[in-house]
Amino acid sequence: MTAVDTDLTLLRDQLKSWALDRAFPLWWTVGADHAGGGFFEKIGQDGVAVEAPRRARVQPRQIYSFAVAGLLGWQGPWREALTHGLDFYLSRYQRPDGFMRTLVASDGTPLDDRVDLYDQAFGLFGLAMAAQVLPERTDLPQLAVALRDRLYATLKHPVAGFEESVPRTLPLLSNPHMHLFEASLAWVEAGGDARWRAMADEIAELALTRFIDPVSGGLREYYDGDWNPAPGVAGRIVEPGHQFEWAWLLLRWSRLAGRPDVVPVALRMIEIGDGPGVDPARGVAIFALLDDMSVHDDVARLWAQTERIKAGVLALQVTGDPRWKSTIAGGVEGLLKYFDTPVPGLWHDKLQADGSFVDEAAPASSFYHIVCAILELDRAVEALL
Repeated sequence: MTAVDTDLTLLRDQLKSWALDRAFPLWWTVGADHAGGGFFEKIGQDGVAVEAPRRARVQPRQIYSFAVAGLLGWQGPWREALTHGLDFYLSRYQRPDGFMRTLVASDGTPLDDRVDLYDQAFGLFGLAMAAQVLPERTDLPQLAVALRDRLYATLKHPVAGFEESVPRTLPLLSNPHMHLFEASLAWVEAGGDARWRAMADEIAELALTRFIDPVSGGLREYYDGDWNPAPGVAGRIVEPGHQFEWAWLLLRWSRLAGRPDVVPVALRMIEIGDGPGVDPARGVAIFALLDDMSVHDDVARLWAQTERIKAGVLALQVTGDPRWKSTIAGGVEGLLKYFDTPVPGLWHDKLQADGSFVDEAAPASSFYHIVCAILELDRAVEALL
């Protein structure tokens, strides 16, 4: 094992120890609502859960996180935590038509019955991981297929991909499609039916033909109703974190689909995220660039650092090029900055240009990003040993 491999092992061990010893216990004992069900949206930096309405997108993220807890070897009650989340999610968010509503009160009372594409994507994703680790729950694949088929029947875009909502709202967004892509790949891996692979193929082609700028190689965020870049500045926004995240997904899909031509496209996106997308002074990926690679928003969100790790891991595995180890190490070192909190197991979310963190509660929505990165790095390090 080389010195760099050893360094990656040490970085993996730091992250994994933090998750197993600090984060999973805290987000189960404090982050779960043991009286009312489900999970809280945030834990304050004082270690006290914050009471607030609960978004549909957060519950399946926590379901995913505790499924991964089992895969990472957490000795705590990960099955109980997973079932606790599933019970609340399926009983409180599912509408009569099979879609997931957007928001409920802490007691589960519906607050916003709208159907948002992003929320449906995370529902499919959380169910996929739950089904993988709880194979006895044969209801989960059935629920996911019903939700997916409802998407095709109701929200299908006439060209490709999906509308944001019914009735139509603009701009159309690439981001929910990224998570649908993630969900469909997860269901392919879980042994789902052929339509999951068809969904993955369609979204991959949409990204390759519409989302990715042929000039810069960066993936844009906002579109008009015909999948052209949105007018004005919005149509020029390129988020470094999403370059990493889309690249990670496209590299996975390229192996599945036998598409080696996609590899350089994905690697270019990682180069954008890891080049102009990283502030050298802070050593972290910032929130947004414009398509000329100038800085648009220099706040550095936690989740972008996790996606840097995942992209570097898969780039290393696909290419064998050791240069991607520096991407992984940069991502881990950046992420660890966010874990310096008064209560171990929490995190900061936003690092400002002056090097200070925004003083705010730790959002539960980040946990999915963190544990997914740790799982990817753990598997990669084990393969090196």
